[in-house]
Amino acid sequence: MTERQQTRSALDPTPLLRLITAYWESRTLFTANRIGLFEALAKEPLSLEAVAAALNTRPRPTRLLLKACIGLGLVVEDADGFRNSPLAQVFLTPGTEAYLGNAIRYSDNLYDTWGRLEQALREDRPPLAQETYLGVDPEKTCQFVYGMHNRALGIGKALVTLVDLSGRRRLLDIGGGPGTYSALLTAKFPGLKAQVLDLPEVVAIAKEIVAGMGATERVSCLPGDYLKTAFPGGNDVVLISGVLHRETEETCRALIERAKASLEPGGLLILSDVFTDAGGGTPAFAALFGLNMLLTAPNGGVHADADVAAWLTAAGCKDITTRPFPPPLPHRVVWGTV
Repeated sequence: MTERQQTRSALDPTPLLRLITAYWESRTLFTANRIGLFEALAKEPLSLEAVAAALNTRPRPTRLLLKACIGLGLVVEDADGFRNSPLAQVFLTPGTEAYLGNAIRYSDNLYDTWGRLEQALREDRPPLAQETYLGVDPEKTCQFVYGMHNRALGIGKALVTLVDLSGRRRLLDIGGGPGTYSALLTAKFPGLKAQVLDLPEVVAIAKEIVAGMGATERVSCLPGDYLKTAFPGGNDVVLISGVLHRETEETCRALIERAKASLEPGGLLILSDVFTDAGGGTPAFAALFGLNMLLTAPNGGVHADADVAAWLTAAGCKDITTRPFPPPLPHRVVWGTV
């Protein structure tokens, strides 16, 4: 047997076989979430017929969906009928504190877009115009902003443990989307006030979210475009979270310079995002996230945290620090002082 044949026989194709059908699982979750399965099962066990009636579906295919959800750990069946698993009850039931249904719906909306990856590779432009979910389509914009809020609740609760804003008074949240981070940070650190800068259609929804979090007195919203709108000065903290993956290195560096200029001496510039390791190929989620941004933003991609730290240094920031978020969150934060 040749060396090549030995190598081939030693390799296990299981990872490839797993990838071939990976979309079966995501599509099952997307569909179950979209048609309201987990909401229907939230209060009490239901029979097959009752589930089908609640979802306005037919019993035979509904049974196949339920069995698939059992296999995925999302539904449990016992003598009383079908009910949510503990995982689904906590994260997939509308109204729960940890609800992820809106974030899942956003990924559901992107499913067909991912089918056009080849087109994006050949044309170097996103098949999904970002304006679609940032203002043009009110429903998709609302789903996007609330989806970001669902995710930001978990990310933000980790962020407040990673950065110390004690004694800080004024935070500018650039591209702050739903305002979730600002609401959580101002709740954590007494005396801190925040201003969220984002597109008019986005901050209109952010105001609802901020009010729902009881943060209206602490967080205000500034309609604008972070690429064009002048940043208000007098800040002692600037947060840029979930923005850099939409922009080129040149634009990211320019944002850092403008953010630094809006800070008072001793101010803190915080950059939070999904970042890769040096080289860009790991972690796998971060590398795949770069493809997701290719599909949804004209300059979308992903940056390495080491590069971001270097940009801060080049801008004259000091005491550069990089921290990973606790697992399973894929995010990292980089900060420096001016």
